[in-house]
Amino acid sequence: MAYSELIKDFNKIRDYMRQFYVYGFRKREEYAAKSARSYDNERRRIESWLGEYMSFRQEPAGKISYISVDSSKVRANPLYKAFKAKSFTANDIALNFYILDILADGNAKSVREITDILCEEYMAFFEDAQDFDEATVRNKLKEYEEEGILKSVKEGRRVLYKRAESSVDLASWQDALSFFAETAPVGVIGSFLLDKLEDTDPVFTYKHHYIIHALESELICELLECITDDCNVEISTYSVRKEKEMKYNVLPLLIAMSTENGRAYLLARENRYQRLNMYRLDRINVVKKGAPAEDKEEVLQEAEGYIKFLWNTSGGRSRETEHLEMTLKILPHEEYILHRLEREGKHGTIEALGNDWYRFSIDVYDAGEMIPWLRTFIGRIDELTCTDATVQQIFYEDLDALYDMYGGDDDAVS
Repeated sequence: MAYSELIKDFNKIRDYMRQFYVYGFRKREEYAAKSARSYDNERRRIESWLGEYMSFRQEPAGKISYISVDSSKVRANPLYKAFKAKSFTANDIALNFYILDILADGNAKSVREITDILCEEYMAFFEDAQDFDEATVRNKLKEYEEEGILKSVKEGRRVLYKRAESSVDLASWQDALSFFAETAPVGVIGSFLLDKLEDTDPVFTYKHHYIIHALESELICELLECITDDCNVEISTYSVRKEKEMKYNVLPLLIAMSTENGRAYLLARENRYQRLNMYRLDRINVVKKGAPAEDKEEVLQEAEGYIKFLWNTSGGRSRETEHLEMTLKILPHEEYILHRLEREGKHGTIEALGNDWYRFSIDVYDAGEMIPWLRTFIGRIDELTCTDATVQQIFYEDLDALYDMYGGDDDAVS
C-alpha cells in the first residue's frame, strides 16, 4: 500500500505526535514493536508537516526523534497542520467543487435539480464518468449544511439548498484571530479562518508559547459539548504505570488550562466513587458521550468548594486541607514582590507584621505542589511552617543543599 500524507484516525496520529513532542525520548524499536511499516508511515506523515521542526539525537540505546520549536521564531502553531490533512475520497473532492459551483449563482435548488445538473452538465464531459445518485448528493448537502457551508430553505413541500452567506469581514478580525489561534484551547478554529486570508503574517510573539494543547482540540470540543448538554462521559486513558488502557465514567464540569506549562485538564466527578478529580487531557485517548446527569447542579456546587482549596490539580488523598505559612521580608522599594504574592498567591492571605515583615498564609489540599513556587522566594523567607512536615523538610533540605554548594564556611563564594 502506497504511503499517504492524509489520515483517517486522528487518535493514532495524536498518540505519535505526543510521543515525539511531549516525551521525545522513544526509540524506533519501542514504536515499531507491533508494526514497523505502521511506525514508518506515521513518522513520514509527521515529517511531511513538521519536517523543519524535527530533530534527532544519537544515544547508546539508539536514535531518538523529537520536535524542537523555538517560540521566539515560530509565531503560528505548527501542530495545527495535522488537522488539515484529513483523508477524503474521490467523490468527496469532486462533489465539493461541483456542488459549490452549481450553487454559485445564489439560487436555491432541490436535491433532484442538483443531481440532474451534475449528471447532465458536468459528468457528460467525461468518458465512463460515474453518475451520482440522489442519496449520495443528499448526504453531502446535509453534511455541508451541518458545517455551515450551505443552508436549506423550504418552498412548499420541497427542501432547497443554497450557499450560506456571511457578512463577516475576516480581515478586520485578523489580529483577534491570530491571538485566539495561539492562546485558546480550540485555537485551531482560528487557524482555519486565517487560512482564508491572503496576508496572515502574525503580529504577536509569545514569551511562553504553549503549542501542545493543539493536539487536544478535538477532545476539548467533544468534552465542551458534553458539559453544555449536562451529560456523563466515558473517557479512555492510558496508564503508563499500569501499562494498560483505563476507562472512567465521569461527569465533566470544566476545562482548566495551566498558565505555568500550558497543559490542559478536565475537572470531573468520577461516578463510580463519587469523587472529584483532575484528568490530564494529554492522557485521554477517547471520549464517548453518555446519558444526561440528573445531579449536575449539586456537583457544580461541590466543585466550587473543591476548587477553592486547589493550588494546582491535586486534591490530596484525604481531601483534608494543609495549612502553610511563610514569613518574609519585603523592603519598601520591592513592592513588586508584594504584588507577586497578591497576584500568584491565589486564595492565600497576606498580613503586614511591621518593619517590612509580612506573613503569607494559605490552606490547600496538597501543599507539596507549592514547593517550586516557594523556592522563588528563597533569600527573603525567614520562616516557613506547614502542617505537612514533609513539605517543610524538603524546603529546608533545599536550603541546606544551597548553603553547602554556594555558602559554606570552607567554600564560600566571594
